[in-house]
Amino acid sequence: MFWLLAILAYLLGSLSFAILLSRLTGNPDPRMSGSGNAGATNMLRLVGKKLAILTLLGDLFKGLLPVLIAGVAGLSLQDQAWIGVCAVIGHLFPLYFRFRGGKGVATAAGMLLGLYPPAALLAVCAWLLTFYLTRTSSLAALIATPLTLPLLAWQEPAALLPMSALTGLIVWRHRGNLRDLFAGRERHF
Repeated sequence: MFWLLAILAYLLGSLSFAILLSRLTGNPDPRMSGSGNAGATNMLRLVGKKLAILTLLGDLFKGLLPVLIAGVAGLSLQDQAWIGVCAVIGHLFPLYFRFRGGKGVATAAGMLLGLYPPAALLAVCAWLLTFYLTRTSSLAALIATPLTLPLLAWQEPAALLPMSALTGLIVWRHRGNLRDLFAGRERHF
């Protein structure tokens, strides 16, 4: 059951709502425009709030649904977390779009919402506060994601290893943003 759900989570995660919505509305591929990222922030820059919100909700959903299904199937919390990681990996490296996806932040938030809602709430609050103060989405993601680890270690230690691995992947996917942040070139809203 674990492996079946892990594969299905990856395939669901591979659906890129940014790319699909861009194609459906005749807008440019977000991987070729703006920041080059297939995610809600780049969609906001390129095509506005409506499609950005739809992208965000789709990306959240594809992280949430596999975790909820794994929970209903009776899998352990750690297995649920690894299945959520598979959904995020699908977002990062989508099978349907030549393995060029987004950065996984919204899908990881959906995963956290399914695993342990207080951690998702902490991440969202940290992201919102950092974004409000800096107007920089990448910095908000780089601060919010690791902040969940101490809470998980304390409340849900079974999810700590998968979420630590996922945090490493998200930071790695933001390596270009990190370079731009340190060089003072990162895009702000």
